[in-house]
Amino acid sequence: MADLAGILRDLAAESKVADDLVAGLPADAWARPTPAEGWTVAHQIAHLEWTDAKALIAASRPGDWPAEVENLLKIGENYVDVGAAEGASLPPASLLSRWRAGRTALADALAVVPDGQKLPWYGPPMSAASMATARIMETWAHGQDLADALGVTREPTGRLWHIARFGTRTRDFAYKLHSLAPPAEEFRVELAAPDGSTWAFGPEDAEQRLTGGALGFCQVVTQRRHPDDTDLVATGADVEEWLGIAQAFAGPPGSGRKPGQFA
Repeated sequence: MADLAGILRDLAAESKVADDLVAGLPADAWARPTPAEGWTVAHQIAHLEWTDAKALIAASRPGDWPAEVENLLKIGENYVDVGAAEGASLPPASLLSRWRAGRTALADALAVVPDGQKLPWYGPPMSAASMATARIMETWAHGQDLADALGVTREPTGRLWHIARFGTRTRDFAYKLHSLAPPAEEFRVELAAPDGSTWAFGPEDAEQRLTGGALGFCQVVTQRRHPDDTDLVATGADVEEWLGIAQAFAGPPGSGRKPGQFA
């Protein structure tokens, strides 16, 4: 059984890292562009606030989810950008306050979701633990955008394990997003963790393998780095293909980052 309380603690810690990146910024710095085309620092925080608000609906009022999806469909395929733009139009202090309140409310709601209950989402329904893990993944990923925009290097932590595991578990999801059939066989993924240990996923005797640093893998599956700009080594044609389409987050296929963009 997943340690939901521990996952929520890691989510709070990851949120604080992103919060600390922007909390002391002057108001004009919130308009600084980030690697996500058309998105400023404010858009990044607005998206985290927006997604936490949607997750709160799924966790606390799942019966309202169909109506929520219907409302988004009325906006169109760019509903994510629309939501980010709306939040980014707020004064930075108000936006930051809303995000802090919203992520606290979400954590409280997830903490009391009954064991075994699945929560609706844009992708497959998920448990409270998986939802909290997904929030760690997205908070870390958008925190990477913030760090890149602000010229900050974040220290990798053991919290990357959540993202690495999530990245391997969403392998087939990424294929389906691209209307491709997932490979029949599982891959072996062995990653060098920040503490020097190895995180391993998949069968030990798998013919196709991926090795390298956990940081680079997490950056690839969240599409914050091109695989060529990491130390990842793929053994097998299917693994190489996966690296080109890997996507741990819900929504339409992302465009990722260009090779050499952060060289």
